Amino acid sequence: MSAYRMSDDDFKNYSEDGFIIVRSLFDAGEMELLREAVQVDRDLAEAAYEVKDREGGTAKIALWQGAGDDLYGLVARSHRIVDTMERLLGGEVYHWHSKMTIKDPYTGGAWEWHQDYGYWYNYGCLYPYLASCMIAVDRMTKENGCLEVLKGSHHMGRLEHGVNVQLGADMERVEVAMKTLERVHCELEIGDGIFFHCNLLHSSGQNKSSQPRRAFLCCYNAARNSPYKVVRHPQYSPLAKVPDSAIKAVGLKIARQDFSKTSHYQLK
Repeated sequence: MSAYRMSDDDFKNYSEDGFIIVRSLFDAGEMELLREAVQVDRDLAEAAYEVKDREGGTAKIALWQGAGDDLYGLVARSHRIVDTMERLLGGEVYHWHSKMTIKDPYTGGAWEWHQDYGYWYNYGCLYPYLASCMIAVDRMTKENGCLEVLKGSHHMGRLEHGVNVQLGADMERVEVAMKTLERVHCELEIGDGIFFHCNLLHSSGQNKSSQPRRAFLCCYNAARNSPYKVVRHPQYSPLAKVPDSAIKAVGLKIARQDFSKTSHYQLK
């Protein structure tokens, strides 16, 4: 099958809605490799730290900044993602970070309503020229806590974020926005992807199902938006794109990542 290339309609929808869903962004063979990697990668499992939600549920996240020649890095450097990001962000991009989020069966916690730029702003980025691609490692349904978004909320600009159990957006404004903006449950099949703007309000519920809910996210910053200070994320460095075919060509190769042990909700 031919790899995804963004259409004009997709670009228009992203601009209006703040996100687009791409079905079968990665094919069955590629996802078999990624799913096996997540299953056998003990370093990732050990690095994943717990984040509690308001009701005591526990989500897990492992985060790293490198994009090398292993499977995770080749996915993050693939043309189908990077070319899309360059069109969405209006020019050259670089790898901001990648992360794996994990919700275990029955106990997996929720992610509160937030914008990614709510905290990336504090890492020295002057402009909201950042975006993410979430890839469904498992099926994502309402029952197991799929991504939820407020359609078009990126037009609101950055909201204030405070630290409670998680770093969440100003709920007074979120609740007002919910009265006028459509709330979309982004249910995904394995290999589907969603590209979304850093100011899009999003959340996800707890995993009430018997199946795990794992997502691989690749995040990017525009080269022209390199942080003016170094806090937790890298300043601009060129990103070497690789052919989409490189993923299967290299196969199940897992490098030892420089996982961040620092909470995702702290600035240092």
